[in-house]
Amino acid sequence: MRKTLLGAVALVVAVAATGGCGGRKDADTTAGSADAPITCEPPADTRLSIATGNQTGVYFALGNAYATQIGEATGKKITATAAETGASVQNIQLLVAGTHQVAFSLIDTASDAVNGKESFTSPQPVKALARIYDNYTHVIVRSGANINSVADMKGKRISVGSAKSGTEVIALRMLKAAGLDPEKDISPQRLDLTKTVDGMKDGTIDGFFWSGGLPTGGITDLFTSLKDGAKFIDPTPLLPKLQEISPAYSAGKIPAATYKQTADAQSIVVPNVLLVKDDIDPNIACALTKTLLDKKAELVKVNKAAEGIDKAIAGNTTPVQLHRGSAYALGK
Repeated sequence: MRKTLLGAVALVVAVAATGGCGGRKDADTTAGSADAPITCEPPADTRLSIATGNQTGVYFALGNAYATQIGEATGKKITATAAETGASVQNIQLLVAGTHQVAFSLIDTASDAVNGKESFTSPQPVKALARIYDNYTHVIVRSGANINSVADMKGKRISVGSAKSGTEVIALRMLKAAGLDPEKDISPQRLDLTKTVDGMKDGTIDGFFWSGGLPTGGITDLFTSLKDGAKFIDPTPLLPKLQEISPAYSAGKIPAATYKQTADAQSIVVPNVLLVKDDIDPNIACALTKTLLDKKAELVKVNKAAEGIDKAIAGNTTPVQLHRGSAYALGK
């Protein structure tokens, strides 16, 4: 009876999460026996919600495209929709709460989640579907703001990204690494990318951090509008201190052609992962992972960041454990 009751509760949560559209009920996405064989055939009439990120970011664009491909690849056995969110931290919270069943996240934030630190007070029950593409940390300022390093942001109006986003996590860590108190030494603006770009255009903010794939639509819009009125600054001197926090951080470059700049921009890179709860049906996890790999070409058409999806590294999600359904799909 207890198992039946839990299944009923899970069903109610799933229906509530999708608004119970047309009275159609969702299939329970949780696994049965932990050692049940994997066929990669998901249950029919399964509905999933994908937690993405800001509307002008890569998570949102690829999340919507991925949702479409999931339906096509599974013959509509799985119907997926993508939802705009604040991104990584919030996505994991929504995933664990059962509001969404798949979540995009930066791996440094996912690492915090499974280790129960920083934004998470206890280890979170999440596993990885796959490592996907890398995020590049964009540190951009108004050209006339007299900011040439993160330390120069002292006293300035700086957008650190949406509250509970992976961008906010990285931004606060960078500011601290530069010797600044994010709450006292700058005027922190917790804005999504659309509002951040608007603030740069109208001069109400002096600079911002953004962690996203290449290219990010909102950043393209910014440089198209402001041209030389905005510029990248180099955050890589902060890398050694960031690597003391997490080995996930590495140095990278944003190619000049990405945003029609005159030179490559220095950046700090963090991989992205797709996450699910640890109790999701392994056949669903398998189908989701297989779709990600099989439909890569369709995702690349939506955003070139998807070129970073690679079966050879998809299972490299340490310290987040790969879901056993995903491991099956990857031949591990």
